[in-house]
Amino acid sequence: MGSNIDIRTFEQIKASGDLPSPKGAALAIIRLTRKEDLSLAELARVIKTDPAFVGRLIKAANAAAFGARRSVASVQDALVVLGLSSVRNMALGFSLLSSYRSGGCRGFDYDGFWSGSLVMAIAMQAVAQRIRSAPADEMFCLGLLSHIGELALATIYPGPYGEVLTLQKTAEASDLAACERAEFAMDHRELTAAMLADWGLPSLFVETSALFEVPETAQFPPDSRSRKVLDALCLADALRMTCLTDPSLRGERVTMLYPVGERLGMDVESVNTLCDGVVAAWLEWGRILQLDTQPIPPMSSLSRTAVAAPPVSAALNTAETAATEASVTASAVSATMRVLVVDGDTAVRTLLRGMLERAGHSVFDADCGRQGMELALEVQPQMMLVDAEMPDMDGLTLTRALRQTRIGRGIYILMLTTSGEEAGLIEAFDSGVDDFVAKPVRPRMLAARLRAGHRVIHLQQEVERDREEIRRFAAELAVKNRRLQEAALTDPLTGFPNRRYAIERIQQAWASSVRNGQPLCAMVVDIDAFKQINDSHGHDVGDQVLRQISTAIKHALRGQDMVARTGGDEFLVLCPDTNLAAALLCAERVRRAVRAARVNAGGLALSLSISVGVAERDAVMPDPDALIKAADQGAYRAKAGGRNRVASIQGRAGGENDASGADTDEGKMLKTQVRATPAVNPIVIDESA
Repeated sequence: MGSNIDIRTFEQIKASGDLPSPKGAALAIIRLTRKEDLSLAELARVIKTDPAFVGRLIKAANAAAFGARRSVASVQDALVVLGLSSVRNMALGFSLLSSYRSGGCRGFDYDGFWSGSLVMAIAMQAVAQRIRSAPADEMFCLGLLSHIGELALATIYPGPYGEVLTLQKTAEASDLAACERAEFAMDHRELTAAMLADWGLPSLFVETSALFEVPETAQFPPDSRSRKVLDALCLADALRMTCLTDPSLRGERVTMLYPVGERLGMDVESVNTLCDGVVAAWLEWGRILQLDTQPIPPMSSLSRTAVAAPPVSAALNTAETAATEASVTASAVSATMRVLVVDGDTAVRTLLRGMLERAGHSVFDADCGRQGMELALEVQPQMMLVDAEMPDMDGLTLTRALRQTRIGRGIYILMLTTSGEEAGLIEAFDSGVDDFVAKPVRPRMLAARLRAGHRVIHLQQEVERDREEIRRFAAELAVKNRRLQEAALTDPLTGFPNRRYAIERIQQAWASSVRNGQPLCAMVVDIDAFKQINDSHGHDVGDQVLRQISTAIKHALRGQDMVARTGGDEFLVLCPDTNLAAALLCAERVRRAVRAARVNAGGLALSLSISVGVAERDAVMPDPDALIKAADQGAYRAKAGGRNRVASIQGRAGGENDASGADTDEGKMLKTQVRATPAVNPIVIDESA
């Protein structure tokens, strides 16, 4: 299973430019690795332009080559150990981590997201070294990107997604994916799979990334590579939740690790050892990447406390209550201003703090410019009172430095100065100061300046609210447009794509087949004697028949086939990368499935049949319409031959496949398909049902 997002929808999201994507040196690395004549020396030169990535790459190579005699110490050695595909994937993952450490979605924990993704990356690498189902470095990248759809939704729809996250925390809507689908007509699992496929990750990773949060829906064989990678993702995700959850809940979370570990052939002690090693590596990687990590007690001790721990639901309720109280407090504070006072004189700071707090503002203070800079970036004040003369960093230098940051550009800055000279004030305004207050500070004058500043801040907040409302409206409009587009391309009765969508897809498949020289087949499927059903039993019974026959057709087709309803009782099936022999076998399987289905409609039990025409693209066909016409002629031949059969007009080059058939192996098979079923009554009715 891959992504269920329509390809046109995903292309529209990509075209918006908001989808997380690699940047800078990482983008150059990814482009280079796609060249057929790439040399390691050329790639190494590009990698060395990003010192941070060099360090991460060498560390990953040493982890992948654990136990080797000699440690990896150079970029060239790392490239040899990891390989080009792994380097490309690591550049992708680390570029996203560096570029999307923050964003505009208030309910989304960006640092927690990347910290959890790092846990999964290291855990996947550790599991891969044990079960050998995929290269360890590639599994590292899969773990790092396994939740990327959540970041993408937070980036594309920051306002609405914040509301979705708030809704998801309530007991009535605990399923995040369901909340996402209701709001955006897609969920983060589908978007993750679509993004990984677009970035060129292996199909094995694409399929498992869409399923590991709902492993019970996967249909992989027990001992297959897909099942092992899926279980590895489940184990890594369980460890992620254990590391990031509230310490009081870890005892409950850790118990989820052991059933998954058992499926991977690990006992409790092995799981504990592996997870403890992952946590140690997580702390080390966290220091390198400057992510928020915290020491975790040994897994064995956490599992022992699981029995004594309070129920998870009760603990979650307590956490939700605390979060609600914190939210109310934050709302009360937002009615005032956050003001930062930066002055080297303790007496002045004390005076200003008292005046501002009595006015109801939340006040922070710093005794020097450097401390003021750090505090400003941390608390993000709405207003700052800055002394013009400080020894280590004067007020003008501090102002200029702040104006170069995204956070500092929106702060209203009042300069405290003892000089009233015109040249000095002009320089202050040119540096980014909004207003000034003369020292010694007079309370009434300061109050007036604060009121003026508050009016400006209030106007800025209104503008930002308007912008947020516009962004929200645009996001809602985009979702509605996508839903309308999907409705315009979907048959409402069967849920299949309609004729318009089918024509677009067959044109795309035709172009791909011509370009790559791959075979392409089409089927035209007609329900036998469907008009008789409508005339005898009414259109409501006919509609029920169509829905149930559609289900039988869909279940009999392969995953790669596309089926659309193109008329009242007619369906078109597109079979990419399939030759005529394989398509005929597939069509016969569909015919048998429909014939075996017991259709219950209008109090009747109906046994129905279909006639299927099959055609393959060949050199004499000028366009997709010719392929559809050939398949339609095959369906006509099947009906003329008695219905309930599969037929094709193709066979030997330049000839038709009729009762006389061809003497080649393919012709014999085609002849068998045409004669597969004798003419029978297309409708059998059991009125006792």
